[in-house]
Amino acid sequence: MSAHDPAGVRLQKVLAQAGYGSRRACEQIIAAGRVTVDGEQVRELGVRVDPRSAVIHVDGLRVQLDDALVTLALHKPAGVHSTMSDPQGRPDLSAFVADRTERLYHVGRLDAETEGLLLLTNDGELAHRLMHPSYEVPKTYVATVEGRVARGLGRTLADGVELEDGPVRVDRFTIVEAMPRSSIVELTIHEGRNHIVRRLLAEVGHPVTRLVRTAVGPVRLGHLRPGRTRVVEGTELGRLMAAVGL
Repeated sequence: MSAHDPAGVRLQKVLAQAGYGSRRACEQIIAAGRVTVDGEQVRELGVRVDPRSAVIHVDGLRVQLDDALVTLALHKPAGVHSTMSDPQGRPDLSAFVADRTERLYHVGRLDAETEGLLLLTNDGELAHRLMHPSYEVPKTYVATVEGRVARGLGRTLADGVELEDGPVRVDRFTIVEAMPRSSIVELTIHEGRNHIVRRLLAEVGHPVTRLVRTAVGPVRLGHLRPGRTRVVEGTELGRLMAAVGL
């Protein structure tokens, strides 16, 4: 086959290094016909590829082959500012990646009191696309708000709410828990304006007392503890890249 490079690296090793499991698991992925190299389906286990030039997909999702590029999911704690270095000496993101040798950049930001998922990467093209409004990557939040949320609020938010800098619509809204004096809600939004979730909920009469971002596109916070990071790789990274057309 034309994709085979005798001087290259075994395909299962390349996939394992990209986060698709053990070499044995990657052999099973190849044998199942789930891998293409330069547009050709590969089922043979002896294929070797050049990671610098090959274009590999698993289940239709692009595989990141440049091992110099890394993307991390960070659970940003409350009280931490979304900057790698704060000139005023306030808590910043640098402490959470002090063990990394790469020069990482945060993708967008969470305001200091907002907790949850923040992506860090040295992949400039991925970061640029994730922050560009044309791709409209959805973000999911869980908010604790003042007051008991009425059932009709979801329709109001879906129809759109006018803020001082223009209207905003919520893609998905769920009441997780409604108590007499406070409620917990989950909402998905593809807006990136400053403080948009806090401003939106305050506008409809439910000021936010706690806000946690739980997902950015296909990347979920899951059980990641505050202050901890994990590498976004394999299928998860492939889905994130696909969400921005990579």
